[in-house]
Amino acid sequence: MQSTIVMVNLFGAVALLLFGLSLVKDGVTRAFGAKLRAGLAQGTSGPTRSFLTGLVATIALQSSTATALMTSSFVEKGLIRSRMAQIVLLGANVGTAVTAWIVATGIEWLSPMIILVGVVLHRASRSNARQGLGAAFVGIGLMLLSLHLLGLATEPMRESEALAAFLGMLDSAWPVALIISAGLAFASSSSLAVVMLVLSLSTAGILSVGLTVALVLGANLGGAIPPVMATLSSAPSARRVTLGNLVVRAIGCLIALPLTGASVELLQSLPLPKQNLPVDIHLAFNLAVAILAWPFAGLLSRLMIRFIPDNETDETGPRYLDENVLHTPVMALSGATREVLRVGDLIEMMLIRAQTAFNNNDLSEIRDIGKFEKQVDLLQQEVKIFLSRLGRDGLSPEDGRRSIVIIDYAINLEHMGDIIEKGLCEQIGKKVNNGLKFSEDGYQELKSLFNLTIDNLRVAQTIFVTRNADLARQLIEVKVSVRHMEKRSAERHIERLRDGRLESLQTSSLHLDMLRDLKRINAHIASVAYPILEESGLLTESRLRPQA
Repeated sequence: MQSTIVMVNLFGAVALLLFGLSLVKDGVTRAFGAKLRAGLAQGTSGPTRSFLTGLVATIALQSSTATALMTSSFVEKGLIRSRMAQIVLLGANVGTAVTAWIVATGIEWLSPMIILVGVVLHRASRSNARQGLGAAFVGIGLMLLSLHLLGLATEPMRESEALAAFLGMLDSAWPVALIISAGLAFASSSSLAVVMLVLSLSTAGILSVGLTVALVLGANLGGAIPPVMATLSSAPSARRVTLGNLVVRAIGCLIALPLTGASVELLQSLPLPKQNLPVDIHLAFNLAVAILAWPFAGLLSRLMIRFIPDNETDETGPRYLDENVLHTPVMALSGATREVLRVGDLIEMMLIRAQTAFNNNDLSEIRDIGKFEKQVDLLQQEVKIFLSRLGRDGLSPEDGRRSIVIIDYAINLEHMGDIIEKGLCEQIGKKVNNGLKFSEDGYQELKSLFNLTIDNLRVAQTIFVTRNADLARQLIEVKVSVRHMEKRSAERHIERLRDGRLESLQTSSLHLDMLRDLKRINAHIASVAYPILEESGLLTESRLRPQA
């Protein structure tokens, strides 16, 4: 019974630590997410700046995994070079170690005050950024509190004969200890959590120095696996970054583990506080790996290209953006137009799959929506970069306007993809997973709006190419019809709710959310018509009636 209580206390403390880490990451992302992403994308002009950017971003987010995924996505979009990305992740690894070292400095007594400040900041402010900052403070306080609880939970373990026997076996099998620790770090997606657990066990006096080193090495190795798993379906350029980071840590562990025996005497002779030995080892290991791997970042990037080559049959990248025609604006604009039409085709396919999943309650139809959305993001980014380079060579006023129209439409298509993935697909998932059924009237209203949205997108594709003013006017008129259709459907849905119809009661929020999202998609579709109507003098400045 006593051992059960000890394990519950231990796992509860670890869970609180992971929850605190999650709060910090989410809070900082809400407060500074855009600035962090911009800083990460722009702070990689040189090796030193790349290293410091990775370090600072990881200390802020409390997650080297988050930094790794952001970095790999920027590499995929061509915003960061592969060599600089590897150095960013070296900085991220050191950032995790610095965070562990700071947390272990004995400031857990500040946790109640930090939690109080965070709660007050979160509750007293309406600003999204300040609320995020408040959540981050609460997360930091919970992390410090969990460290205190970990210490209390592990204190009785020093008297456990079974644990002493188990640790004695591990002490004579350091590779096994490394693998166990790596598994824990992978399962929790946090090397920091495992290092904090090792710190608590070490403070309780039940770990030898050699076993402490092996467990810390395992935490570092396991912490590099989640980003690799998260990017398995990404482009080769993104997979190279996370796999390269795993290779660096694996090589570091392979070098360090055989030296553990020789390092024990050195570590015992150093004037370091024994209770903080795990975080000191964690920091020393990551600094050593960063120093040794830094000069080989370029070589590692080239090896990763050979190991994960670009797939020549991969259809996710741009097909029609030929850099050789940048000096000929007409040809460059034609290629960009074809590329954006391809993006529109992807959006149409996403809409059709979403509609099929909605009609047939079949989630397999939307399984690949996330992959298509990533492709949409990539292509619209490539189009923007391509046309921005075209602008440097000088354009005629007409070509300049056409360039802006192409970029505008690409951006609107990307917004549609976001709405389909994060809005419609989530709502369809709720409908299917919860076994919900719309009323027949509500179902037909949504089905009609789905069909109209797909038809409007096809018209928009035609308008984008032909720039036909009559079609553009027709699309704007249909947009008004969509607005009226959405309003009437919402009103009829409210009437069904008043009548107490069970299906409407169960699907109320889904019905209204889907109406809203389809209306938003149609608004983005109609945007292609405005530049054409404006050029034709058919667009007024405002829909407001003039005052009498």
